Amino acid sequence: MQADRTYWPAWVRFLHRWGISELFAALLESTGPLKLIFAQIVYLGQPLFNNGAVEKWQALASLLEDEAESRSFAAFIREEEAR
Repeated sequence: MQADRTYWPAWVRFLHRWGISELFAALLESTGPLKLIFAQIVYLGQPLFNNGAVEKWQALASLLEDEAESRSFAAFIREEEAR
């Protein structure tokens, strides 16, 4: 499955705005199997989002399920922070 990285820049801006980008990157790298549980919670909550944001939440859930994508997003966060 092709990863959807379309939302990554917006997510990084959001995380940076709230001052939690480094914390989120560290959690992505260290939570291991807990990310699968979080992904399932996101999937279960999708019916609550009927305003077009479903694709964003689905992309987040997919990111959480894929260890390589999680690490890539953590690296992307840190790369954007360095700019």
